[in-house]
Amino acid sequence: MIIAVYKPKGPTSNDVVQMIKKTTGANKVGHAGTLDPLASGVLVVGIGRESTKNLSEEVKKEKEYIALVKLGETSETDDEEGKKTIVQKYEQPDKSIVTEITKKFIGRIRQIPPVYSAIKINGREAYKYARKGKAPEMKPREVEIKSIEILEYKWPFLKIKVTTGPGVYIRSLARDIGNELGTGGYLAELERTRVGQFTKDYSVKLKDIPKLFS
Repeated sequence: MIIAVYKPKGPTSNDVVQMIKKTTGANKVGHAGTLDPLASGVLVVGIGRESTKNLSEEVKKEKEYIALVKLGETSETDDEEGKKTIVQKYEQPDKSIVTEITKKFIGRIRQIPPVYSAIKINGREAYKYARKGKAPEMKPREVEIKSIEILEYKWPFLKIKVTTGPGVYIRSLARDIGNELGTGGYLAELERTRVGQFTKDYSVKLKDIPKLFS
């Protein structure tokens, strides 16, 4: 059984998996595509051995996000959680410039993942090195961003809707947009609204999981 769960801000993706495991009594439960604790939205969960085997296919599917980027500052984690640095000198870009800059990131691009990520470096997650002050050099990866739509721009916040292929880090996108604008930037909020055919509107809320399996 594969279901879509709406993960709120706060719990980790693994917290959701453990809750479902406890509720269902299933030996094998997994998820496709991690959502950070600060992010909310659609988390695809497989329950049972066969379903968890099929999660690798779900990870490859198109994803849709609503992201709020804060400009004028950078973050060591590229999101709200990290230590912030105010960028001292820049010009506030108008919407036409922001529009042109975001267009640069549409298509197949080379993206450097955040240092604070679960990508393995020599068999160990990058964030574990970073937390010890030994941030590894992150190598760029080719990913695909299918579309970026500006929903709202009111300095210093830029709200965008992003459709992606697999492997895209929205934290990296926020950082890179800020760098291109010369203002700096980080991901202030993130909601994943769709993974493949699984949408926000048809996802199960955490509080409803016990009822689903009663």
